[in-house]
Amino acid sequence: MPDTVPTEAQGPAVPDGPSRRRQVAVLVGFLALSWTVSFVGSLPIRTAAGGWYALADKAPWTPPGLMFTSVWLVLYAAMAVAAWLVWRQRRHPRRRALRLYGLQLALNLLWPMTFFGLYPILGTAALWLALAVLAALLLTAALTVLRFGPISPTAGLLMLPNVSWLVFSASLNLYAAVSN
Repeated sequence: MPDTVPTEAQGPAVPDGPSRRRQVAVLVGFLALSWTVSFVGSLPIRTAAGGWYALADKAPWTPPGLMFTSVWLVLYAAMAVAAWLVWRQRRHPRRRALRLYGLQLALNLLWPMTFFGLYPILGTAALWLALAVLAALLLTAALTVLRFGPISPTAGLLMLPNVSWLVFSASLNLYAAVSN
């Protein structure tokens, strides 16, 4: 007999996991949360793009602004799907992994506010502080990969491009801190 059909010895049927409707709702929730963080984080960037950042000395390998927008939209979507895949798992403890994911989102939000938002107030010190935030973010992202991987190998793999992009972003941040 299937596991979901109750027998007198088993008691009432227990579903294997969340319903399809709940899974879709949670996926949409993870996507909405990620893209909200992305949108709120973009606000100081938009303000600085026509101001101090337009005049700042940037690394020669700095890509055009549109590329940043495109890459971050894809990365945030991949991170949301990874978190959803971890959330769906019922056989593994996932609370710590999802907490790391939440911390990573918070640091993702803090970085542009520090780099772009605080520069007019603190000058170059804001760029160094942003680099420290980015280092914490990079560590958190790497730990998230390590926590997600055993729960869902696909989730761990989906987080790797984010780690790569953060290393690249750190090189841009370091150049800006040294040069401005």
